[in-house]
Amino acid sequence: MPQVRIIAKNFMDMVGALPAMKLDKLYENAFICEAVLRSLPPLAKNYVLQMLYVDAPVTAKSMEEWVLSDGFSKHKVAIDRLLQLRIFLEATDRKRETSIKLNPKFQRNLQTYLIYGGALPREPMPLSITMRLPTLDDLEAYAHDQWECFLLQLISSAQVERPANFSSSMMKVFQRGLLSARDNETPRLTELMDTNAQLWYIIREYISTAQERGLDPTDLISFLLELSFHAMGEAYNLNSLTEVQSKAIKDLADLGLVKLQQGRKESWFIPTKLATNLSVSLSDSSSRKQGIVVVETNFRLYAYSSSKLHCEILRLFSRIEYQLPNLIVGAITKESLYTAFEKGITAEQIISFLQQNAHPRVAERTPAVPENVTDQIRLWEADRNRVEMIPSHLYEDFPSKEVFEAASDFAREIGGLLWEDSKKMRLIVRGESHQDMRDFLRRQK
Repeated sequence: MPQVRIIAKNFMDMVGALPAMKLDKLYENAFICEAVLRSLPPLAKNYVLQMLYVDAPVTAKSMEEWVLSDGFSKHKVAIDRLLQLRIFLEATDRKRETSIKLNPKFQRNLQTYLIYGGALPREPMPLSITMRLPTLDDLEAYAHDQWECFLLQLISSAQVERPANFSSSMMKVFQRGLLSARDNETPRLTELMDTNAQLWYIIREYISTAQERGLDPTDLISFLLELSFHAMGEAYNLNSLTEVQSKAIKDLADLGLVKLQQGRKESWFIPTKLATNLSVSLSDSSSRKQGIVVVETNFRLYAYSSSKLHCEILRLFSRIEYQLPNLIVGAITKESLYTAFEKGITAEQIISFLQQNAHPRVAERTPAVPENVTDQIRLWEADRNRVEMIPSHLYEDFPSKEVFEAASDFAREIGGLLWEDSKKMRLIVRGESHQDMRDFLRRQK
């Protein structure tokens, strides 16, 4: 899913921004090496595996010969990504010829992981201590309830029966990523994303504010990626955690990533599917969830769910008429859509949400959502926004066609490309991507 891929890439940008010493410290963990490998673009993965058993540096010119001329821009993007994450290290000799080699720590630990597998720093606790653990179905239901409860608290705290233990300041941090809150207004979800995309937003915000809470972001990143390799449903002793991990595990329980249990003498945590999917999401291979929504040609909407969260999300862009124990009935109207547009929700987000959450009975149809409904949603948005103002930057006067193509591919990869003219070598990129583009172009010199 594109949303997951972009957000997970943003998370890896955060990893790449760590100081060199802390990045090397991360790569001492073989599981993190595997997780980072999963996050790479296909060509970059290929380069890592090609270099995995090459000890001598390889010249940059030699590596350019690994691809055809029309793939040079993708080659540059892959190399830049690997250099940013310090997976590749550059060196320049007396003749000013640049050579590249694999980070020795990353190389050694990934070799070990691929050949022998990895050994987690903690072993599952025996059943003689934990006795009866939750079934996988019970654990998935728990994770689902915790996550929905957390999101519902972000959307409408009045609807929450069991509020999370996060402070009000932390809830505001999370709202910054997932919600849009105007003065004197209730915050509303502005991105109708799937669970993995939402989770990565929260994780990114949680790590970016770690230092404010007295935690080391590197330790948090290491723990989260390592946690994704634990066995779902197994019990792990809380006493095996460090001080930073012990503080984080309570927050992760509020999000539904782990379940905490107390025995007579010992306490333990049990990873849920949300936790074990973290590193899988980096490779954008998340599975499709069961749909609940049926939309009719008369704009009537039926959602087969008893979830308060689903009801609140549907209320963002439709008029809820009544709710039965397992059925929500509503209608998509011009007024309900205008309310959604004012909150920053776009027509494409609404249509994507309806398509991705289509009930199995209609999901196999083409299209899953009636065309007259999707066309009218777009028309109502266009009617309201005849002119859209997007802060942007124009790039021109590129030194060569290769640099232009590399910049174009990079802008497209980070989701910032608005327009390009390949003949005149000009680009228009979103304003929020300007700093990333500047850093990228500086590296091209």
